[in-house]
Amino acid sequence: MKNIYMLHQSVELFAETTPDKEAVRFNKESLSYAELFEKSQQLAFVLQTHGVKRGDRVGIFMYKNIYSAVALYGIMAAGAAYVPLDPYAPPNRIEYIIKNCEINIVVCHDRKKAVLEEIEPNLSLSAVIGIDSIESNKTPVISWDTVFNSPSELANPFHGTEQDIAYILYTSGSTGVPKGIVHTHRSGLSFAKWAAETYQLTPNDVLSSHAPLHFDLSTFDFYAGSLVGATTVLIPEALTKFPANLSKWIQDEKITVWYSVPFALIQLMQRGKLSEKNLSSLRWVLFAGEPFPTKHLRELMKIISHASFSNLYGPTETNVCTFYNVEPIPEDQNDLIPIGKACHNIEALVVDEEGQVVADGEVGELYIRGGVVMLGYWGRPDLTEKGFYKRNSFDQFLDIFYRTGDLVQLRPDGNFRFLGRKDRQIKTRGYRVELDEIETTILSHADIQEAAVFPVSDGDGSHLIEAAVIPRADSGLTTDHLYSLLNENLPNYAIPSKIYLLDDFPRTSTGKIDRRALQDLTKNLI
Repeated sequence: MKNIYMLHQSVELFAETTPDKEAVRFNKESLSYAELFEKSQQLAFVLQTHGVKRGDRVGIFMYKNIYSAVALYGIMAAGAAYVPLDPYAPPNRIEYIIKNCEINIVVCHDRKKAVLEEIEPNLSLSAVIGIDSIESNKTPVISWDTVFNSPSELANPFHGTEQDIAYILYTSGSTGVPKGIVHTHRSGLSFAKWAAETYQLTPNDVLSSHAPLHFDLSTFDFYAGSLVGATTVLIPEALTKFPANLSKWIQDEKITVWYSVPFALIQLMQRGKLSEKNLSSLRWVLFAGEPFPTKHLRELMKIISHASFSNLYGPTETNVCTFYNVEPIPEDQNDLIPIGKACHNIEALVVDEEGQVVADGEVGELYIRGGVVMLGYWGRPDLTEKGFYKRNSFDQFLDIFYRTGDLVQLRPDGNFRFLGRKDRQIKTRGYRVELDEIETTILSHADIQEAAVFPVSDGDGSHLIEAAVIPRADSGLTTDHLYSLLNENLPNYAIPSKIYLLDDFPRTSTGKIDRRALQDLTKNLI
């Protein structure tokens, strides 16, 4: 078998061995491996013709559609790195990322044309691919028709290495300024190969693609699937808002492997009428991105009892670095399930605030070393230096670990217990408090769907604690009920000073709770 050491090479392999096998599907459109390879090569030809060379960054600005896969593989085939731009982000954020990452070409679609036209006069783009015109006439445009009428033989085939940059994912920084996380072909493939092996993916698998391209969960859908010649089915954006329609989609598409944030699964469980659907094809339910409330996970596992469940953990900087295949959850268990053990070819350390490895069972920050780890932060050597820990090896080499910022504890069974963000540990009234512990306690109440706990300034240099919750519909839940629960389970200093009952939480485009927006929202509530 051909040696795969770059993310786009698997498409070429299956274009040769199983050319008619369906590679990607979206609504009623689909591309075989042969078609996907040809179209991605045509895009690579156009990119190279317009000056793209090894290591350049090319933006992708579109809602997911059949061209998404062409964009991913075509950009990498040209030797460049792709930079997904959040289609739901405000124009000024898109403009910032394009400038910060020095993007000269953007691959677009008609539905994002208006936003691009708004910011294009402030940019120095050499081309926009995927639209027929642009209002200012300043930047050359290249339609998809033109791309797909171009040669598929590259004049300068890209002969790169696994250490070349493959993609850059921008996430929100602690200051609110986006930071670009740089991944190589090696880091992306290390995760994809592990995932394909661990979940025993085959050409017969049908993978859902729920996460947007700028979210790291999307790399599993495309790259683990293409490594084995499976089919990846992109979920139309509209369906993600309607759980009942989405569950029917899972049934009709005969999805075998699902991967999403827990929120999407909770919505499917509560409003998707899963018990009425034929989900017999579904064999793995994978989730990542944030803790899954135990009571919801237990209920979901009862509904889809034939499938296996797995909790994948890892910040964007490490792809996935630990995993836990979920065992049956006892009815009286409310603690979060563990994040499991380190994936193969990964070393995990648990260290204290002085950087010393702690004894088994003690709490510390998780450090990760291995092929899945990012190269660094784009244009931020200060953040890159701060983000890595260097261990002396043989007095002449360095082992480099990524500091996750997450607190963990090694359990007697060898699995890591996730205790929350290091920066989610605050001081209030002189006491150190874990905000995630308070959330877990609130979520143990039967009438709570979701909860978020956050610190607010007390005006005297310390913190107060507040909480927001989403009760189950028609539950009649009051804050008195919650205070009674908290008083029974937490010390007085850990009890939130205010609890807000809300119908919903503001969310990021990846489905996570937008905690900063939630805090702003509650400031205006009485």
